[in-house]
Amino acid sequence: MYGRVSKSVKLLLALAFVALMPVALAAQDSAKAATKAPAADSPSKWDIFAGYSYLAPHGTITPTDGSPIQYHAVNYGAIGSVARYFNKYVGIQFEGDVHDLKESQPNDGDFNGGSAGLIFRFPAGDITPFIHGLVGAEYAGGYFQKDVWGPVLTAGGGLDYNTPLFNHHLAIRLFQADYQYTHEDFAPFDGRGNFNIARLSAGVVYHIGSIAPPPPVTLACSASPASIFPGDPVTVTASAGNLDPKLNAVYSWTGVPGLKGNGATASLDSAATGSLAPGSYTVSGTVKEGKTGKEGLKPWETANCTASLTVKAFEPPTVSCSASPSTINPGDKSTITAAGVSPQNRPLTYSYSVASGTISGSGTTATFDSTGAATGAVAVTCNVSDDKGQTASGGTTVTITAPYVAPAPHTQALCTISFDKDKQRPTRVDNEAKACLDQVALDLQNQADAKAVVVGEANAKEKAKTAKEEKAAMKNKHLKVMDPAAERAVNTKEYLVTEKGIDASRVSVAIGSTDGRTVEDYLVPAGATFTADVQGTTPVDETTIKPQVRKPLGAKHHKKPAKQQ
Repeated sequence: MYGRVSKSVKLLLALAFVALMPVALAAQDSAKAATKAPAADSPSKWDIFAGYSYLAPHGTITPTDGSPIQYHAVNYGAIGSVARYFNKYVGIQFEGDVHDLKESQPNDGDFNGGSAGLIFRFPAGDITPFIHGLVGAEYAGGYFQKDVWGPVLTAGGGLDYNTPLFNHHLAIRLFQADYQYTHEDFAPFDGRGNFNIARLSAGVVYHIGSIAPPPPVTLACSASPASIFPGDPVTVTASAGNLDPKLNAVYSWTGVPGLKGNGATASLDSAATGSLAPGSYTVSGTVKEGKTGKEGLKPWETANCTASLTVKAFEPPTVSCSASPSTINPGDKSTITAAGVSPQNRPLTYSYSVASGTISGSGTTATFDSTGAATGAVAVTCNVSDDKGQTASGGTTVTITAPYVAPAPHTQALCTISFDKDKQRPTRVDNEAKACLDQVALDLQNQADAKAVVVGEANAKEKAKTAKEEKAAMKNKHLKVMDPAAERAVNTKEYLVTEKGIDASRVSVAIGSTDGRTVEDYLVPAGATFTADVQGTTPVDETTIKPQVRKPLGAKHHKKPAKQQ
């Protein structure tokens, strides 16, 4: 038993060193991949396992000088392994285990070894079954047997459960069950042993790296603004994703004449877009990452993008037209104002035209002269054009009013006087007529250029009597003819002249054809013609009729009653 404990420690340290070497390499090799592809996204590249192991050897050792020996099971052991996978399913595995008893009894033995071989896994979500086959060397011995090296074959499998701990890097090995066969030669005195070993293990597994390639580089492009008019500058920006900051990234741009690229941005200046015809254009961008001079060698290191750009045609101008004043007299002038608008602020030129008259001006205002134009509405047209030859027109009207012509004056009927009440003096103007005649006088005073016409009327009986007298007068020229209608008219005029102070030349008298004892009073404004407005009247010869003085009737004398005797 000399130094068996120290041998076991040395072997354990050696196994640990063998295990840590791949761990260090795995950590270095997968540092970049681990940052780009989390363990949950794809199966790991490296699996490091450490755990508890139980070993049950079955076999007999027959020493040359003693009884056969069967070793006891080793209840406490340690096991570790490192697996490097080349794809999702297949990898190579390095494994070492330590199963060492104190060897205080003849049946105590120790089994320590290391193996390497192939491992196959079958990932299915959080569960990963695996099987492996290994070949190696086993360092075994017992109470009476000195530890020696012998070949060992291992075949088995197990089941891992992947946890979300440590960003899905930590898994639990629920079990690992292996069959091992080893042949140990303890000659020349301790015999030989062929062992069929059952080994059960459990522990934890740490995943490092990923077998999947890193996420591919992405690239998105956008143009600002995306819709322009010729001459407007444009900036195209590329936004790359999944770039490795340790690698170099280069950009390139194509698609539109005059496009200038500068890293992640490209631009079209005013000169470049000014030469573009209206339409749709596509700007293409590319990014490649990798070591300097070797960018884009791997498929996931290149990405492309496109950005759409629309060049719009210039919009035509618009114009509105107004006149101030919009209504003028013949020969007057009006100011015409044109308000032109170019949606893209192009320079504008103005011109004007009219249907009649003349117009002058070439800016935003012009002057319309109505001289020679007929009265009525005159159409005015405002025209505008931009530097691209696009035009627009607007219109307004100026109304030329005809000169004012006052309406022709007409005779106005004022009031009518009745002569029916005074039976004894049927042609006398009584007090009841004063109200009517006072108003006639007032109208004449208010209209100094107006005249009055009073038309006397007679009833049928009076007209018959007058006609009879006229017939008799034809035979006797000294016979006086009485015409009540003419006398009524003359007496009415007399009242206006004598009592109201109206100039006699402003009052004319006539007789009418109406049946009745009346006088009709008319006001004739300047410019009006009485005979045109009032039909059926005849002027009266005032020299043949003497006006009747307005006197009250004398008192009636009553007969005295006879004295009674």
